[in-house]
Amino acid sequence: MADSSSAVGELFKAKAVTDVQVNEAIGRYLGDPKAGAHPITNGCVFDLAAAVTGHAWACQVVASPEPSMTLKRGPIRTAFLLARSMPTG
Repeated sequence: MADSSSAVGELFKAKAVTDVQVNEAIGRYLGDPKAGAHPITNGCVFDLAAAVTGHAWACQVVASPEPSMTLKRGPIRTAFLLARSMPTG
């Protein structure tokens, strides 16, 4: 199983993070693009805004007024799955 400093995608693959948890993180980010630390699973958080800012494609799509919120979800999801989690505490 992936450890607490794994990429969120590794935690997802190991079934330590669910689709629901990733979708909740996306919803939180769409509601507040400056949102920071977000608990993704027991003992792990990741920075929502930093994940998007650190991913060129997601950053570009989110900054553009043209794509709908539905179209923005894919790049945000990709950025989140590639983001590194951090242990809490």
